[in-house]
Amino acid sequence: MKPVIEKETCIGCGVCESVCPEVFKMMDDGKADAIKTSGYDESAVKDAIDQCPVQAISLK
Repeated sequence: MKPVIEKETCIGCGVCESVCPEVFKMMDDGKADAIKTSGYDESAVKDAIDQCPVQAISLK
């Protein structure tokens, strides 16, 4: 499974990047993106999912 951010839902708060910078990065459009989709720390990604205030992150 890989982390996916719904761009329409993302508000660009940066929580995911602060929790798991290995996987998430804020992009020039002000939205987050998953920059690493394999070989990541699954528990850190789950923390980012749990802390996203608009629930824009999922594993697919």
